[in-house]
Amino acid sequence: MRFSTIAAAAVAVALTACTATGSLPNTSSTPGCVANARLGILRAQQGAPSDALGLTAVPHSPTAAELGLWPRRGRAARVCGDVRSGFARCQAWLRTDIAGTIQASTPGGYGPSDLQKAYGLTSYSETNGGCTVAIVDAYDNPNAASDLNAYRSQYGLPECTVSNGCFTKQQYTSRTDIGWAGEESLDVDMVSAICPKCKILLVEAASANIADLAAAERFATSHAQYVSNSWSGNEGTKSFDADFNVSGVAVTAATGDKGYSANAQWPAILPSVIGVGGTTLTSVSPLAETVWSNAGSGCSKVYAKPSFQSSLNVGCSMRAEADVSADADPDTGVAVYDTFHHSGWLVFGGTSAAAPIIASVFALAGKTGANDPGNLYAHTSNLNEVISGSNGACGQPLCTAGSGWNGPTGLGTPNGIAAF
Repeated sequence: MRFSTIAAAAVAVALTACTATGSLPNTSSTPGCVANARLGILRAQQGAPSDALGLTAVPHSPTAAELGLWPRRGRAARVCGDVRSGFARCQAWLRTDIAGTIQASTPGGYGPSDLQKAYGLTSYSETNGGCTVAIVDAYDNPNAASDLNAYRSQYGLPECTVSNGCFTKQQYTSRTDIGWAGEESLDVDMVSAICPKCKILLVEAASANIADLAAAERFATSHAQYVSNSWSGNEGTKSFDADFNVSGVAVTAATGDKGYSANAQWPAILPSVIGVGGTTLTSVSPLAETVWSNAGSGCSKVYAKPSFQSSLNVGCSMRAEADVSADADPDTGVAVYDTFHHSGWLVFGGTSAAAPIIASVFALAGKTGANDPGNLYAHTSNLNEVISGSNGACGQPLCTAGSGWNGPTGLGTPNGIAAF
């Protein structure tokens, strides 16, 4: 498969005054999502529907996978270009050979029911909710709210709007960027796919400058207990580390899409952050996935090996990435709806897709006392181990999968919510 870069590098802009759309959630009130998660499980056991947000789903049409039309190989390109030091790059990949539906009323890519089935989440996705999942990206996507609900309508998910309190956008700039807009559409759609009854907070940083993204992160971690970052830059400065280390908040971050690299990706490499790698999800049922060859892995030169990795062979003397993973290969990518300079239905991949998926699984679990990477390492038996494939030539375990932890996929992929 041939890949090429299609978007220019992001440039800095001054931080503008905040504007917000909708009523902002606050972490002081979000512990209620834990109760809602437990209530959802109880109702499921009793055979009753859950209604954590007062939202009701409707029947959906079959997905491309359910019709035997997905996955399929094809061309893809990164949507964000290379960036200079001090900036971050979004990690989304766009299928360039698929635009619009691949059959009447059938978008290409995996839909919500496919991802839920693959990762043992169907019953939890139907019953649990009420938590807020925050998405941190750069620049403004003016179509985010309307595109989000086009996606949800297609798959029979309940509405998530400003008016019903489900969707909120915190906007630091009116400046737009085609690549980052696509990233935002991918991210909010993946939260919808995994946790349809979660609230969504989209925080749009003023630019792709690390300082601006860190400012957006501070807002996100003060208003949500689950925060996803589908972007990264090379580790180095520690100036903003504290913004990604907030007690009781699960922060996920993409490990990047260049395969094994001598430059570990920040913030995924932070010991306080759940580094999310990527897989090639070739079958939903039965589950079949291997390492995605572009999933990022690497060893830190800055951060000591954390206690949760101390007993493992990770091929590094210091902190290693990734911790956990989900579908990321554009060949087995996900359906996304995006009309900002695009046609609507598209297929995306990248560890950009995996990061919000994992953040949303944490939200389904609703365990506020376990929102850190160490909880995953304490529950490895509750994850799907990925045992084949590689992302480079450095061998096991940092590049090549085998039994136990490996660099590209970490401990594996979700198998229900017990590990989260």
